[in-house]
Amino acid sequence: MSSLIIGTMVVAYILDLIIGDPYSFPHPVRFIGNLIRFVETKIRDIAKNSKQLKIGGFVLWFITVGTTFLVTYLVLNLFLLSKVMYLVVASIILYTTLSTKCLADEAKKIYEVLKTGDIKKSRKQLSYIVGRDTTNLNEQEIIRATVETVAENTVDGIIAPMMYGFIGGPVLAMSYKAINTLDSMVGYKNDKYKDIGFASAKIDDIANFIPARITPFFMMLASFILGFNAKKSIYIAMRDRKNHKSPNCAYAEGGVAGALEIQLGGTNMYFGQEVYKPTIGDKERELEVEDIIRTNKIMYVTSFVALVIFSVITYLIFM
Repeated sequence: MSSLIIGTMVVAYILDLIIGDPYSFPHPVRFIGNLIRFVETKIRDIAKNSKQLKIGGFVLWFITVGTTFLVTYLVLNLFLLSKVMYLVVASIILYTTLSTKCLADEAKKIYEVLKTGDIKKSRKQLSYIVGRDTTNLNEQEIIRATVETVAENTVDGIIAPMMYGFIGGPVLAMSYKAINTLDSMVGYKNDKYKDIGFASAKIDDIANFIPARITPFFMMLASFILGFNAKKSIYIAMRDRKNHKSPNCAYAEGGVAGALEIQLGGTNMYFGQEVYKPTIGDKERELEVEDIIRTNKIMYVTSFVALVIFSVITYLIFM
């Protein structure tokens, strides 16, 4: 049992490192996104007030996660008679829940444009991966936003789906991916989504509660391996863990800020509204463009450390 669980996740992890998320690939998240938009439109046609939209948000959550769970379960069951085919299909499904290479590639694109000095193009490149307004950001703010995004998404793009994959296989990992996609699409606190996105935002916070809190320990080990400040990585993650509007995001941001001895956080623009965020970390030096590459390295090694630790725990449980 443990060999099958570990084997599928290791293969999935390697596939993610090699293939990433090609634009032409029919990624399941795109189908989940289309389902969310379709159901959201139908709910908005019916719901006429705040209370109805909030109830509709729970309906949206159940339909999206329930459909994802059922489809993944049925697809896997088609291959139960062949252990090899099951391993192949399960690994491919698990691979689509991970975002290691994709996350690093998007950050590197911003890094490469920044190196040319083209701030306007850097802002546009950044806008593809963040929800904040990038129109007037300077170089320092673009670097900070990129580092924060890679740090935050280390949790929901890697550690969380990996953890759920080890616990419940592709079905649970894909269900988590549906939860996270719901949050990224409707889990905003602005006028348009505060009601219909209430359930999605709250449940995503719950789903990421444990992954967010174990990630700093993986980051501490990664920082030690890479020669960054491992002691300060875990210290800042714990000290500044509440310095974010999200109950989960500051843990990973703190891990990176401490490791690189930089300061993250501060005021940002989201959908035309100024949102103040407390600072995370100590400003021991100014942010520099190379911090994007350093953060990518922390993310990569953190993912590998997590894979090894989860694999060992799984082996010990089922031995």
